[in-house]
Amino acid sequence: MGRQEIEHEATSEASPASVFALLVDGSTWPQWSPLESFELVERGDGVPEGVGAVRIFRTKRVISTERVVTVQPDEVFSYELVSGMPLRDYVAVIMLQPSGAGTAIRWRSTFRTKVPGTGWIYRRELGKFIGQTVSGLAEFAGAGAPG
Repeated sequence: MGRQEIEHEATSEASPASVFALLVDGSTWPQWSPLESFELVERGDGVPEGVGAVRIFRTKRVISTERVVTVQPDEVFSYELVSGMPLRDYVAVIMLQPSGAGTAIRWRSTFRTKVPGTGWIYRRELGKFIGQTVSGLAEFAGAGAPG
């Protein structure tokens, strides 16, 4: 049950502020990721999706509950998995850096599996999902999404 790591990067033509605005607004995630729906179940500190916010995302097969753990405007957004998958210590950290006229996006997720021997499966499947999410975020923000 070793620690698993997934990392994806993309570059968006949008500013860090525009990309960050999409990250901290869970209602936009179904527009640029494979997620199908979003629900904010607990407001965060200071702003609706600030630190401590609890968000539920749904796909056809998975309902995941996540808690926002880091909000550094235009730079870092992170969350931890509360429930929904047989994983432990799941944390995703999304880092944004100015890159030319746009933004370099680096999405890094780490976790441990609850069931021995399944780490490679989750790394593969979540890797695909996160890759689609990062690409979608970069493209959506770069296409002039509000934010």
